[in-house]
Amino acid sequence: MIEVSGLTKCYGEFTAVKDLTFAVRSGEVLGLLGPNGAGKTTTLRCLTGVIPPTQGTIRLGGSDLTQDPVGTKRKLAFFPDEPRLFDHLSVWQHLMFTARLYQISDYENRGHELLEQFSIADKVDAMPGELSRGMKQKLTLACGLLHAPKVVMFDEPLTGLDPAGIRGMKDTMRRLAREGAALILSSHLLSLLEEVCTHVLILKSGKKVADGSLDEVHQRFAEHADASLEDIFFRVTAPTTPPIPAVMRAGGPPPLPTEPPDVTPSAHP
Repeated sequence: MIEVSGLTKCYGEFTAVKDLTFAVRSGEVLGLLGPNGAGKTTTLRCLTGVIPPTQGTIRLGGSDLTQDPVGTKRKLAFFPDEPRLFDHLSVWQHLMFTARLYQISDYENRGHELLEQFSIADKVDAMPGELSRGMKQKLTLACGLLHAPKVVMFDEPLTGLDPAGIRGMKDTMRRLAREGAALILSSHLLSLLEEVCTHVLILKSGKKVADGSLDEVHQRFAEHADASLEDIFFRVTAPTTPPIPAVMRAGGPPPLPTEPPDVTPSAHP
């Protein structure tokens, strides 16, 4: 479903992502994580067509994003960390507008089903300013899933949600995976990734440092059987320790430099 090969993104002389290759198949949930500045947001923006890659290929649902950007994006849904809605459109008008964008003629039944599923069916006439943060997130989900995408990407999806909203978001991710979608979930909440994801991709300084199923990553990088994803994350993203001088490894400090001999001329002839 998601095939990325040699993805590189440069901003001038700075390389934000370098030679990134990975794949997410139908029914899999990939957790994308890394320290701040690791290249997660840049990767997501390239995968969703927000910005073009400098090099590499991106295929979503069998379509090349560069060769067929519009057709490829029809298979995609991207949910950023902050809901972005139109201030002057009601809840139902958002669905109508989304249906027109994706040319969905029979959207009414699915639209009502999604509003029921996310418990905002009683808000069809409400404006965004009347909605809570969680309700705005639910409306964004309803709009994004209206065209039944097969590739779904989330960037920090739990921001601002209450416990009920968090549980509902997790259930939505699992349901989408069961229905055959390929998901990418970017988050700093390692417990969420450990609970929901089937695979993980860890970036550091724009490069891949770990990739595979949770079991595979645990086997390759865990120091002990009870290691958590958090333990693995800190191990593979730890700063590189500078080499220790040989004299230090031998067990002692380097010798102090010998003072030069006193060559001050004598005051007496």
